[in-house]
Amino acid sequence: MMQRKFANQPNIAYFADGRRGRSTGMAKRVNINRLSPTLCLATCLAFAFLTAAPGSGFAQSSPAELQDLTFIKKLRLARTGDANAQLAVALDYEGGLNQARRDAVQAAKWYREAALQGNLEALFRISKLLEKGASNLPQDVPTALKFLEDAANRGHGPAQNELGIRYQQGNALPKDIARARTFFEMAAAQNMPAAQVNLGLLLVKGEGVVKDYDAAFKLFDTAAGTGDVWALNNLGGMHEMGWGTTKDLAKARENYLAAQAKGSSLATANLSRLDSKSQ
Repeated sequence: MMQRKFANQPNIAYFADGRRGRSTGMAKRVNINRLSPTLCLATCLAFAFLTAAPGSGFAQSSPAELQDLTFIKKLRLARTGDANAQLAVALDYEGGLNQARRDAVQAAKWYREAALQGNLEALFRISKLLEKGASNLPQDVPTALKFLEDAANRGHGPAQNELGIRYQQGNALPKDIARARTFFEMAAAQNMPAAQVNLGLLLVKGEGVVKDYDAAFKLFDTAAGTGDVWALNNLGGMHEMGWGTTKDLAKARENYLAAQAKGSSLATANLSRLDSKSQ
């Protein structure tokens, strides 16, 4: 999370964004055939995904049903074509979880199988995996960006939020605040707190858009209702400034304290500044 320095006089410097980590630069477009032949991933994944229906006729386990299964049992289900099991197996391979050996190649293989059945989370996960690469998995950032765009355009909230950040920053894509706002709005509409915070900040700052404190307050308030630490801190700022709401230092303190309890050093700094102002 980016933490901007706080100031002694009112401004937006003590607000925090809702980004989930940082990502490396990527090229804009990709030839699907550039995927590593080691993985056999170049068999038209992007094009097959266009016509794949979720499940593709195979029996599907629910995430709840998979939660308590051993890795071996999930692997057996994955081999029958269960896309949710394929995703679960890929996650275990990538993280070395549930007694699975850590193996990026196997993780990519099973993400691919699930993605071919229309699993958007798998498509997003394989984009992240290819972006960073691993000891036995060559980094392939152009393909990673292609898959990220595919997932975002098909309605995956985290992919939409990440693509919004890339357009906002001009990270491997032309800086385009209008497109950033569009993707943040898409993800925010799916009740994704990080996107609600990022969109709210655009509206508070007036970054390439008309300032709208009322809309920003509602976004921060909604995200704070989920316990999101960034939103709690920013909601405190809105109450402190009286932006989109009546100025209320008691409510500002309440939200800063809630964010501080979740480990926000920025909220701690904001509390210190608030105390210094009241002395």
